Amino acid sequence: MSTSRSGERTLVASNRKARHDYTILKTYEAGIVLAGTEVKSLRAGRVSLVDAFAQERDGEIMLYGLHIAEYGYGSWTNHAPRRTRKLLLRRVEIARILAQIREGGFTLVPLSMYFSGGWAKVELAVAKGRKSYDKRQALAARDADREIARELGRRLKGRSRPG
Repeated sequence: MSTSRSGERTLVASNRKARHDYTILKTYEAGIVLAGTEVKSLRAGRVSLVDAFAQERDGEIMLYGLHIAEYGYGSWTNHAPRRTRKLLLRRVEIARILAQIREGGFTLVPLSMYFSGGWAKVELAVAKGRKSYDKRQALAARDADREIARELGRRLKGRSRPG
């Protein structure tokens, strides 16, 4: 997995379950404060966003529960895999995010981690938890849209389904 400084995104990890469990309202791109061995583990793709979440602490936004595996060639300088990490956002963005979260019912969920221009970034979302019936409705709507697209593709190609 090689990255260049040109600015394209190289996806490292994504939290697909978050898009199922939450309704995404707004997304933000945040930098993340990392140690050297953490960056090397990230470049190797050894990261998990499964239990990760973000919260405010002392006017800053911190990422909890993010698992970055220890670097295999690291020595005593290796990092703790689940340590709390600071997210880098502009003060205006932090104020906007905190205002939305304090309204109630909203949470901060990391959606993906990637390298952009050589820098590690986190895609962070302000989200609202879905109830189980909302999840079922979303799945049914997605399946219906997929079936409509499939049938439309068949009709455009001139073949209709037998029956």
